[in-house]
Parts: sequence; structure tokens; C-alpha cells
Amino acid sequence: MDRKEKRAGFGSIETEEQQRTRFQVELEFVQCLANPNYLNFLAQRGILKDPNFVNYLKYLQYWKEAKYAKFLKYPQCLHMLELLQYEHFRKELVNAQCTKFIDDQQLLHWQHYQRKRSALLQEQAEKTQATKDGRQQPSQVGT
Repeated sequence: MDRKEKRAGFGSIETEEQQRTRFQVELEFVQCLANPNYLNFLAQRGILKDPNFVNYLKYLQYWKEAKYAKFLKYPQCLHMLELLQYEHFRKELVNAQCTKFIDDQQLLHWQHYQRKRSALLQEQAEKTQATKDGRQQPSQVGT
């Protein structure tokens, strides 16, 4: 069943406005999962032990589909959502050291990603320029 076909509860079908609101709320919540400190907050309050919440996390996996994932600004939230499916991971989030480790790893990833992306973009720009120069040279030879 497509997400839009799901019912709001008590047998009523969601209106367009209700669907839009639910989409925005779920988008915001899924992106909050990228924050290890927020996950630690949830774990310390026992929210991650609640079976209803665990089911909600399972439901939210539809965000992995490309038609929904394209709206995410923090794609690492999908990795956290996947890890939250495991009870052991949910239990470890109570530990502040675990949270700090995840936070540090994300920071290192972002730093490395920016450098690597800059290098790739520079390389691509140089290849593009070389291709343009290569095309111009033969035409210049004929003149």
C-alpha cells in the first residue's frame, strides 16, 4: 500500500492538508535522527525502549525510497534510522561515550567529504577545460 493510501485512523482518509502536515512532521523528525545528541536524549528517557516507538521507526523506513529521500538535507539520518532498527544500538545510545563517538565520526566524515568533494570538482573542472582545449586545437590547426 502506498504511503498516501494509508488512513488517518478511525476509518477516515487523510485530507490533502493532513498528508502535507504529516509529510513535513515526519521529514523533520527523520532528519533529527542524524543528531547523535538527540538520540542520546531519547535513549536516556527510555523512549527507544517503547515498542510503539520502535514500530514507528520501522514505519519511517519508507524515507529510504528515492522519491522521499530526495527531500532530506541530512542523508546520514537514513543510516541512523537503519541502526535504530537494532535493539543493541538503541541500548548503547544511553551511553554518552557512544554518542560522542558517533558525533566525532560524523564530524570527521563531513571534514573529509568536503576536502574530497572539492578535489573531485577541481579534477572535473580541469578535465572539462582540457576537453575544450583539445577540441579547439584541431580547429585552430586548420586555420
